[in-house]
Amino acid sequence: MTLLTGIAELTTNADAAAPTATIADAALLIEDGRVAWVGAAADAETAVAARDGGRLSTFGAVTAVSRSEHLEVVDVGGRAVIPGFVDSHTHLVFGGDRADEFEARMTGTPYAAGGIRRTVAATRAADEDVLRSRLAGFVSELHGQGTTTFEIKTGYDLTVAGEARLARLAAEVTEEVTYLGAHVVPEGAGRDDYVDLVCGPMLEAARPHVRWIDVFCESGAFTAAESERILRAGAAAGLGVRVHGNQLGTGPGVELAVRLGAASVDHCTYLTDADVAALAAGDTVATLLPGVEFSTRQPYPNARRLLDAGVTVALASDCNPGSSFTSSMPLMIALAVREMGMTVGEAVWAATAGGARALRRTDVGQLAPSARADLVVLDAPSRRHLAYRPGVPLVHRVYRGGEVIAAR
Repeated sequence: MTLLTGIAELTTNADAAAPTATIADAALLIEDGRVAWVGAAADAETAVAARDGGRLSTFGAVTAVSRSEHLEVVDVGGRAVIPGFVDSHTHLVFGGDRADEFEARMTGTPYAAGGIRRTVAATRAADEDVLRSRLAGFVSELHGQGTTTFEIKTGYDLTVAGEARLARLAAEVTEEVTYLGAHVVPEGAGRDDYVDLVCGPMLEAARPHVRWIDVFCESGAFTAAESERILRAGAAAGLGVRVHGNQLGTGPGVELAVRLGAASVDHCTYLTDADVAALAAGDTVATLLPGVEFSTRQPYPNARRLLDAGVTVALASDCNPGSSFTSSMPLMIALAVREMGMTVGEAVWAATAGGARALRRTDVGQLAPSARADLVVLDAPSRRHLAYRPGVPLVHRVYRGGEVIAAR
């Protein structure tokens, strides 16, 4: 067992009545990679004794506990602890770079979906060792910034063999892999023929490596009818449904996602009142991606509008080379607080428990008994510093399944 003590502020996301509440002067017990107990530090002795069959029935000072062969004690020194971030939307397997597009946008060139094809060409040209090495680098970035669970989409090859390759590489580093053959129609392909390919041979080739199917239901990508056909094909193959929608303007993405019972509809930059009402009435998570708005200069989504309507909101990075080349969930929190009307507590919840909801996970995103012991020790006394000190590396130590995976 491992006891984390000296926690100035603990965020658990486990109180249904007060989901953004914190525990002051807290402790947390880990056993077999799971959270065994959380609570006030003053109650830790009783909690440990109960878990340890009386072998540590009294221990008094922490130094006495640390000498036990049954328990490791880690004093985090007055730091805050939060659940590990759950990044439910990334595109991490790709070749090339589109920094020139970013620079052009900063001088007034508008963002459009077609730039994806540049990354497709670069990814097709990259050999497997290069893609795997880059992916490993991104995973290290994620871990170092407190992300312990993440999703990865395909979508940067758009051939049968190539999409299967991207799915296989993604599955080497995460169980949350999404098939996104419907990213855009590749150069020179007929729309109807390509949709047939996405629903047939390409889906079949990617299927062994993926849990989800997604579609870019947007102007310049796929129509509502095409999107529905693709998503239904994936659902028939046993995949969960996700949707890119309402990024570039109002459109059918949200309505389609809710009607098909999608786990998440991502972007939600432009929403009608009907879209908000549909999300509030269903269980589809609205996943907001503020890194995109930062990089494209589009308006930020109105998270306050969604939260006040009772919509479940997640935050994710959308890490990709074209529209949001950042893997920083702390940055997403800072942007959500500064630009989208969220409180710090709401933003942290959305970046942890919200992401877990978007992935239909109950074992991550919270620090409650039986949850996986994924947590972040912040080099700060409160989670408020994630928004208060943007751009500062505040992640002190990261645990995944009770094991340290990053530290500084």
